[in-house]
Amino acid sequence: HGQTNLKRCTYLVLDEADRMLDMGFEPQIRKIIEQIRPDRQVLMWSATWPKEVRKLAEDFLHDYIQINIGSLELSANHNIVQIVNICRDTEKDEKLSSLLQELSAEEGKTIVFAETKRKVDAITRTIQRGGWRAMGIHGDKNQNERDYVLREFRKSSAGILVATDVAARGLGT
Repeated sequence: HGQTNLKRCTYLVLDEADRMLDMGFEPQIRKIIEQIRPDRQVLMWSATWPKEVRKLAEDFLHDYIQINIGSLELSANHNIVQIVNICRDTEKDEKLSSLLQELSAEEGKTIVFAETKRKVDAITRTIQRGGWRAMGIHGDKNQNERDYVLREFRKSSAGILVATDVAARGLGT
């Protein structure tokens, strides 16, 4: 169990601050910040601006500049239908195929969320083998690939996007 002295640390970058708070890391973040020199420079990025992130910013950022991309007045799209199906692992491919068959009768887009990058790739291949147009997006794809996938998904009248939850955070932009 090694230790390090953070008293000489000049810069602190908190990327995905909202995500870290969601995962319960607030005590650890606060402990680290308290050990860094008071004249530090802190950069903080957050996809969302909930009260917990605002509180963290107010507590540790002094004379800070807030830059917003997009609207802070975000509202939910009330035309979204969410379907939750509970099934065994062995039933997933068949269930997905059945749901896609049902959904293909309607005009619209479908987003399938997967837990891992590997699952995104596997599910995308399964969907494509079933004859549907599908593209996957996750953190292992470079920025050009991610931009291309999102552009194609947005401009197609029907399509299926398979994404990890982390990759999905950029879908609203």
